[in-house]
Amino acid sequence: MFRSAMDTAYLILAASLLLSAALIVFGLLRRKPEPAAPPADPRLDHVIAAQGEIAGQFRQAIATQAELQRTLGERLDALNRRVSESLSDSATKTAATISSIGERLNVIDEAQKNIANLSGQVVSLQEILSDKQTRGAFGQERMEAIVADQLAPTHYEFQATLSNGSRPDCVIRVPNVKGVIVVDSKFPLEAYEALREAADGEKKTALTRLKSDVQKHVRDIAEKYLIPGEVQTPAIMFVPSESIYAELHISCSDVVQKARRMQVVIVSPHVFMLAINTIQTLMRDAKMREQAHKIQAAVVELLQDVKRLGDRVGNLRSHFDRTNKDIAEIETSMKRIETRASRIEQVELALPDEATNNEPPKLKVIQSGLRAVNAADSVPSSR
Repeated sequence: MFRSAMDTAYLILAASLLLSAALIVFGLLRRKPEPAAPPADPRLDHVIAAQGEIAGQFRQAIATQAELQRTLGERLDALNRRVSESLSDSATKTAATISSIGERLNVIDEAQKNIANLSGQVVSLQEILSDKQTRGAFGQERMEAIVADQLAPTHYEFQATLSNGSRPDCVIRVPNVKGVIVVDSKFPLEAYEALREAADGEKKTALTRLKSDVQKHVRDIAEKYLIPGEVQTPAIMFVPSESIYAELHISCSDVVQKARRMQVVIVSPHVFMLAINTIQTLMRDAKMREQAHKIQAAVVELLQDVKRLGDRVGNLRSHFDRTNKDIAEIETSMKRIETRASRIEQVELALPDEATNNEPPKLKVIQSGLRAVNAADSVPSSR
């Protein structure tokens, strides 16, 4: 808009200049060489006046252009400041965002490393659980960890040999009890996995397989380890998976009941910890029964000490009574001494005719006072 206004002003100025030059040339061409000047052409005056107006408009257009340039410069400066501030803020925010993204990427990298490690552990666990021997060792280690954490080393033994040559995973000894408690770990994982992955039409077959495996484990424990007089009943079958234990109670309750009738109890890790706590309570009771005679002897000695203390308190009371009696007699003597002393103070001096005696009157008074004191002291002793 500003450029178009400037172009228009330049065109008007150029047109006016051309018109003025044309008029001047035309006037000069028509000028005759007479010595006398022709009268002034009014059209030339009109052209000159128009040229003045055009010059004024041109100056006004230049002033307007300068004002527009100043305003445009101010606005450009303000726009530059706003753009600079906006770019600075954007740069700061972008840097902060990039830093935050970097931190989050580091966290994601650490999480990916943890996931990779966890995946490796899961693969390792799957490899362990896929083999029967390593799976059995895994269940036995879980059982041994619970027993070693709850009981003293003298109360249990791993892989102990019974009289028939069989070796259960663990035997627990309770004080003052002849038989031991047998614990054996079993892990029917394959049958459980088959039941969990089976389709609706195959669940019955998979459930039958699970029941058969559990019944075989129960039968083996009952036949190998339940030795009369050596092993207490029931024996404990440790299942190292809470999910398998729950599935047995939900889908195989008849197998669990049959195991109980065969004197075998199926436990999970949590139930086994509760059983160990119960065994600890029984052990504490047995120790208390062992120490009962010592407790009774200590109570008898305590009663004798209490009796001796009562006798000594009685003797001390007698001494206190005798001391009180002696103090009362001493107070009585003191009162009599005070009475005698008051009487001594009231004794009159001897007459003047007795002054010729060799003993002075004051000495006689003192001697009579001493006799009175001796007489007062002789009275309690006679009593």
